[in-house]
Amino acid sequence: MHTGFVALWLPIVLSAVLVFAASSVLHMFTKWHAGDWNGVPDEAAARKAIGALNLPPGDYMMPRPGGMEEMNSPEFAAKKTEGPNLVMTVFPNGPVSMGAALRNWFIFSLVVSAFTGYVAAHALPLNAPYLSVFRIVGAVAFASYGLASVPQSIWYGRNWGTTLRGLGDALLYGALTAGAFGWRWPHFI
Repeated sequence: MHTGFVALWLPIVLSAVLVFAASSVLHMFTKWHAGDWNGVPDEAAARKAIGALNLPPGDYMMPRPGGMEEMNSPEFAAKKTEGPNLVMTVFPNGPVSMGAALRNWFIFSLVVSAFTGYVAAHALPLNAPYLSVFRIVGAVAFASYGLASVPQSIWYGRNWGTTLRGLGDALLYGALTAGAFGWRWPHFI
């Protein structure tokens, strides 16, 4: 007999809270992610040059071909050789809203836990042993938190160290999610 998804509300919420707390500790009290971003050597000149473009918030690539034909042209190859080559995100000007980002991170953690719970509810019966729950839930949660970052390094040149640290985070978040589900997995009495 499969486990009902509604019966998993407690481990879903508990695991999201644990992941939120762990990520807060990782980012506020450790230097684990200190090397994720490099500064620009002459930040003032770069800010002035990019600011003069008045770019609206969004994602940008430079150089950016208009299509496959242009991407295969000698002119585009010369642009790539000459550089600079970059992918960047432009944020709106003004103060950073940590409240909105933290709220959205918690909602994302709830969504990951809910999808993980959905898979586990169909893969595992009531009374499933802790280690069985831990394996299934841990694998799904790790994949959900971490694997989407890998293509950023493959296709857009994101530093592999940043991606590997993110996968380390995902491993921790997956283990916390698995532990919460294993601990609070429904049992039929």
